[in-house]
Amino acid sequence: MGLALTNREIEYFEIYAAELKKWNLKFNLTSIVRDDEIAIKHFIDSLHLVSFLKEEDVLLDIGSGAGLPVIPLKIVRPAVEMVSVDAVEKKVSFQRHVVRMLRLQKMETVSSRVEQLNTTCQKKFSLIVSRAFSQLDRFVSIALPLLADNGRLIAMKGAAADDEIEAVGSVLQSVGVSIEDVQRYTLPQSMGERVMITIKVGQAPLNKGAEGVVAKLLFKGLLAAG
Repeated sequence: MGLALTNREIEYFEIYAAELKKWNLKFNLTSIVRDDEIAIKHFIDSLHLVSFLKEEDVLLDIGSGAGLPVIPLKIVRPAVEMVSVDAVEKKVSFQRHVVRMLRLQKMETVSSRVEQLNTTCQKKFSLIVSRAFSQLDRFVSIALPLLADNGRLIAMKGAAADDEIEAVGSVLQSVGVSIEDVQRYTLPQSMGERVMITIKVGQAPLNKGAEGVVAKLLFKGLLAAG
């Protein structure tokens, strides 16, 4: 990954991990509780997104849970504007607690279903990410209205992502959405294989009618998969 952390950043990650374990005793934020697994499966995995970030990006993390990957990204790229959204209030409360403790700036945490952002944040975000959030077609369908022109979607998946890509690839292509890149990597200490999928909308921007077609086709894909 080639990312060197400063002493201050390491301190922030230590505080984050300690608070995650403390809150997890009451709120069940994560099943990963060992220090080495938090560091690798949560933090290092999240930081694989750093190379995709530009300083001018406006990032949205959909289904951010306990703040992953958005808080690790904010710690190492504080200048980038970031928004996290999750429908579970206790998880968003934890995120806000960590943001206050670490005094992170240019970061908003939203307790809401992501669909509710459509009225205020259409085409706002140049980079939209999700980590183990949902099926790929559902992620694309709810993220597209929020994606800026020439923006990118990145889905972080487990090792079984190939079957999912094969299942929905043709549906995505039929509406002008393409899988641009698939990166596979192995976490340290043999803690698992991961897949990062970069998705882009075709050169011609989708109009409102086309966006409706996207939603319908992807919904059909969800029904077929179910």
